[in-house]
Amino acid sequence: MTAGKLAAAVAPLLPRLELDAAGVTCLHGVADAAQGVLRLEHARRFPDAIRLAAHALPKREAVWWACMAARAVPARYPVDADADALEAAEAWVRQQDEPGRYRCMELAMRSGCRGPEAWAAVAAFWSGGSIAPAGAQAVKPAAQLTGAAVTSALTLAAVRDDPAQAASRYSRFLAALRDIAAGGAGRIPVEDPIWN
Repeated sequence: MTAGKLAAAVAPLLPRLELDAAGVTCLHGVADAAQGVLRLEHARRFPDAIRLAAHALPKREAVWWACMAARAVPARYPVDADADALEAAEAWVRQQDEPGRYRCMELAMRSGCRGPEAWAAVAAFWSGGSIAPAGAQAVKPAAQLTGAAVTSALTLAAVRDDPAQAASRYSRFLAALRDIAAGGAGRIPVEDPIWN
């Protein structure tokens, strides 16, 4: 994989990854996050690969990746509030403004923050600016929050309604990641419903 938008060094990200000893060993000597993601993927450590990418991507691209994963795995029982949160997150990716960022958190909270759509919206809210209520003294979000929310979105999408599909979904998400890292849109085909 060409590094592209995954050119970030791995060492500064390690404290955010919560890796076990085998995971740390897997990343020993990697040149950048792109190489680290590939190593973790080849070792079938999909959640670790997702987490590394979520923290290494630029925040805008990371939020978009979360949106694409949420869209690719529709809920068995869709909730309007989730759809609204996802649309707000996608709108923020297209135009990063403060009203849109605050709207993302408002809609995520309205949805109860249970699904990947809400966590994509939370990731947008935590991407920068202030996380204090509008008009209050500014409180800057911690640098790792967007990556943590993106990881949550992708993990929830991977196990949604059928956890047995997680490995194949992670593979699809990582294929989209490679496209996003190269400057593409990272669109993921929407799954056919597995229920009927």
